[in-house]
Amino acid sequence: MVRSIAGQSIAELGGRWSVLVRQRSDHVTLDRLLHELDGAGPEHEQDVLRRLYRLVFPHAFAEESVLWPLMRRALADGEALTLQVEREHQEVNELVTRLEATAPDDAARAPLLERLAEVLREDVRDEEDELFPRLQAVTDQRELRRLGVLWELVRRIAPTRAHPVVARRPPGNVVSALPLSVVDRLRDLADLGATRGPARTRPALRAVSRGLGRLAHAIERIPLLRIGEDRSTSRAWAAGATVRPAG
Repeated sequence: MVRSIAGQSIAELGGRWSVLVRQRSDHVTLDRLLHELDGAGPEHEQDVLRRLYRLVFPHAFAEESVLWPLMRRALADGEALTLQVEREHQEVNELVTRLEATAPDDAARAPLLERLAEVLREDVRDEEDELFPRLQAVTDQRELRRLGVLWELVRRIAPTRAHPVVARRPPGNVVSALPLSVVDRLRDLADLGATRGPARTRPALRAVSRGLGRLAHAIERIPLLRIGEDRSTSRAWAAGATVRPAG
């Protein structure tokens, strides 16, 4: 029987540099942001969502680039385990893409936010209760620390926005990292300025953000960035699966 990483000590997980400790720390931050989002008003909601995206998307990208390929090699059922989480990641990308196209006062927004929180919490449970204990069982603590450093390095250069068209697996997702990360981080700065900067600059910064968003979507469609995708996590499949009734 596997033991969830949620209740293990830092020492049991391999020390503070272990990838398992870093993963769990992000999950704690995610839970806090989801609770903050639940009680946020319209203006504060956008700020919370931006912080949530900057946490969730680099986190998932680093998992898909560093951890899941290892688990597919090391575990007999690694393909099935990682594919389930990749499908959850794809749904998050689809939900966020739809949220960004939905007006703050649109009645469709609340079900999207509710489903987003539900999928993110499902993802945490799957990882902490199933995937990471299985990884722990076949990996020594020294390797967990090495993976923690590599995962952190990849996370720091990963895209920070939803990109549902890009492959969830190498080589497509790896090739996409640099161009999409640059565009996403420029867009993050533009959005921050449009929210907190001088009033006279905000319309121009919003226009810059929209333009960068269009550029990112054009980059996503470069064929090389879709190589390696499992059919069940392609956008065509996910479009029919996204936004199921909550509960």
